[in-house]
Amino acid sequence: MNGKLYLVGTPIGNLGDLTPRAAGTLAEADFVAAEDTRVTLRLLNHLGLKKPLVSYHEHNKESAGRAIVSRLLAGESCALCTDAGMPCISDPGQELVSLCAQSGLEVIAIPGPSALVTALALSGTPGGRFTFEGFLSVKRGSRQKHLDALKTEERTMIFYEAPHKLPATLEDMLAAFGERKIALCRELTKLHEETIRTTLSQAVADCRESSFKPRGEYVLVIEGAPPALPEQSLSEEEAVVMVKQLQASGLSLSQAAKDVGVLTGHKKARLYKLALSGDVR
Repeated sequence: MNGKLYLVGTPIGNLGDLTPRAAGTLAEADFVAAEDTRVTLRLLNHLGLKKPLVSYHEHNKESAGRAIVSRLLAGESCALCTDAGMPCISDPGQELVSLCAQSGLEVIAIPGPSALVTALALSGTPGGRFTFEGFLSVKRGSRQKHLDALKTEERTMIFYEAPHKLPATLEDMLAAFGERKIALCRELTKLHEETIRTTLSQAVADCRESSFKPRGEYVLVIEGAPPALPEQSLSEEEAVVMVKQLQASGLSLSQAAKDVGVLTGHKKARLYKLALSGDVR
């Protein structure tokens, strides 16, 4: 009988956030695959567990993934852990899941803490629709290209960032997005947890202060772009003609100008003034 792969969500800082189900899964698994075995060993020691540990990370995912699948096919069960949070989010766990799917192996998620969702909740930014962009490239050209592609993104955007890269990243974000609201969340669930709700320009200015020393991993939550205005498919003269036609059909001039403005992207006040005066150029 084949074994199963368990995706075990682990604390992002506070060990008290480990769920009883996650602890039970770690206890029952035949072996544990970890992004950094030293980090996961501390968690196992906290639980009083002794389990065989294997390393599974970005640099060995192909060979380690095949080895894990072989053990699962032989009937062993494996708990996959990342250093913090849910496996497969900005780590190679997704590729192991894909390998298991190709081999007909069952994969079970044991939900747990997630830094991106925690930061979104703390940010005060609209969370109904959002996009998770993970870590930006360390290469400035690639980072700027990534950000430029998001200039018109209307959903809330969430990024992970290391402290030593934070100042340069914020400057590039300001250049790409212009002024936006941003929440800088760091050390989530830990002793020195902090959420700074500010603007991109102020965040850049704060980073330039000699007293500013970024510490801990950051989650950046940035408001999306304002909704794009409708394309002005009609000229101003054509829009005024439409306003007059609507007025002639019984609408007030104000309502006609408003409706045409929404449809064409022209300003209501301008359409109203031109239609009222008959001065169309």
